[in-house]
Amino acid sequence: MSDDTTRAELERVFSGSTFEADIGYARAVADDNYVFVSGTTGYDYATMQISPDPVAQAEQACRNIAAALAEVGADHADVVRVKYVFVDRDDFAPCWPVLRRFFGVAPPAATMIVAGLYDEAMKLEIEVTARRPGATAGRQSRP
Repeated sequence: MSDDTTRAELERVFSGSTFEADIGYARAVADDNYVFVSGTTGYDYATMQISPDPVAQAEQACRNIAAALAEVGADHADVVRVKYVFVDRDDFAPCWPVLRRFFGVAPPAATMIVAGLYDEAMKLEIEVTARRPGATAGRQSRP
């Protein structure tokens, strides 16, 4: 059991999405070393509107992720892991230019999954993990 005085403070980021309040989650959670961004869709959270076009949804999802990362002092170049979830596998390739523009600066490890999403308007969801700039965590050796 760890001593609470050594536990890192967590920062939680909220985008204003009604989903966060209704379901009970944060857009992102950051500790000293990492930022975990929840699955993020193409909704414009200010208006709760979503385009029917998957490429436009990818653009908006990346903007939403960028805003969450910026809240904790990180950006797209700090992303180390990305998970793409597409409802229709045929929508993935048309989104590549958007995804490459956002993630290609410092390519992360990636996975693409085809699955259904909560709202039929959602064509995709993107989840990322980023290394926090200035993170000091090192490898721990086994005893």
